[in-house]
Amino acid sequence: MTPLFTIKLAWRNIWRQKRRTLITASAIAAAMLLSLFIRSMQEGSYALNLDNATRFYSGYLQLQHPEFSENQSIDKLLPSTEEFVGEIRGIEGLTTAVPRIESFALGAAGEKSKGVIVMGVDPGGEDAYSGLAARVKEGRYFQRDDEESVLIGGRLATYFGLAVGDKFILYGQGYHGVTAAGLYHVAGVLNYPNQQMDSRIVYLPLKTAQNLYNTGEQVTAWVLHGENVKGIPALEEAARSRMGEGVKVRNWADISPELAQTIGLDRASGQFLVLVLYIVVGFGLFATIVMMTLERQREFGVMLATGLVRSKLQLLLVLEALFLGVTGIALGMAVTWPLLLWFYFNPIPLTGDIALMMEEMGWEPIIPFSLAPELFGAQILIVLAILALCSLYPLIRIGRLRVVTALKG
Repeated sequence: MTPLFTIKLAWRNIWRQKRRTLITASAIAAAMLLSLFIRSMQEGSYALNLDNATRFYSGYLQLQHPEFSENQSIDKLLPSTEEFVGEIRGIEGLTTAVPRIESFALGAAGEKSKGVIVMGVDPGGEDAYSGLAARVKEGRYFQRDDEESVLIGGRLATYFGLAVGDKFILYGQGYHGVTAAGLYHVAGVLNYPNQQMDSRIVYLPLKTAQNLYNTGEQVTAWVLHGENVKGIPALEEAARSRMGEGVKVRNWADISPELAQTIGLDRASGQFLVLVLYIVVGFGLFATIVMMTLERQREFGVMLATGLVRSKLQLLLVLEALFLGVTGIALGMAVTWPLLLWFYFNPIPLTGDIALMMEEMGWEPIIPFSLAPELFGAQILIVLAILALCSLYPLIRIGRLRVVTALKG
């Protein structure tokens, strides 16, 4: 048999039993639809939530002093000048680079005191990056001439009983052991997305924070953001190569391991569900291939008796299994792609308490979807891998087939 004839014969053979072929192909298509829907929804949600979360704290990447991560010491700093960060401005995919001072202090008002996280930020750059001004629920955002103003989290304000205009004291340790102490006015109260941070966060203008901690033109970190999550590895590698050994580049997973673990566990649960789904479909596909093999024993005996080489007969059966799988894949993609495309441009809106909670956090109450090519490629590879395993049976069966026994039926 010529290769072209073998291909034509394999295609015709799978349509001998049209109903069985359509049922099997539909099962593959249904598995692809469900698995891609689950994985697309998961990855879309991860990307959106990660983008929201990183903008308010870690960024996709941070440039830090090599020793800063060990104990968050205010003594381990980097320059805050444009000349310093200019080394990475031209990196492809980099969209934002903002300076921050992050440290700790004792906050006090009236007779109460509490440990707080102090965040010194560039007012204009920070608002353009994280939309901090939009989270001010009372009072106002920083102004350019603000030198004695702070923004505090809503829960922190409740704890101290503070309102806009009240005085707030910060006391801690500054650069190289100097005393860091300052009296400030509450310019605004924030609705911070993270409840734990909302009860501890205090924002200062960058210059004010530098004066408080006596750091001069230095910061604890430069926060970097990129176009999308997938570009983080390339962005991280480029930043490392340009900044050299004197600067440590940390990604969001290193800075926020809890968030990374949460995403990892949720992703694993989705992948396990997809695995179970494909195992069920795999048994159905295997049953179909077994039936296609066993019901044609006499036919195979005749073909071998007339001189057909066993390897070509095995190739024929492999092609039949392949065409069966490809038909299911094509049907699955034809149904799944338009559906996911629709949800990509029209995310599922959330309602009720969940929507209110997300809106209070400043996030859009939707379930987004992803159209990442690797999602589709992974499902196709899984189906092809299942086909490869199922094809072992007819290969072994034909290899051991006795012509005389097959001709007797």
